[in-house]
Amino acid sequence: MLKRFAFAHSLAVLCGAFYVVFYVLAVVQRDVFRFVFNAQFFGADVAALLPPSLTYGGFLGTLLMLIVGSWVAAFAWAWLYNRLAALGVD
Repeated sequence: MLKRFAFAHSLAVLCGAFYVVFYVLAVVQRDVFRFVFNAQFFGADVAALLPPSLTYGGFLGTLLMLIVGSWVAAFAWAWLYNRLAALGVD
């Protein structure tokens, strides 16, 4: 059984930390960020879809929504896992 709150907190913290690391990389080394970001999509130029300028408000809004969204998704995932495990679904 997964502890729902612990699972949700841990995924939210990890997602927030990854976002901050990638944001700092985008500010400090834009070309390295574009390479790493595009590598996730097998070289497709997805980084071209990102806004040309990075704003502080956009950073905070995205960070907040990422943390909240990942927390809700992880909580639902742990709840569903525990529910199916209790039913004996393999």
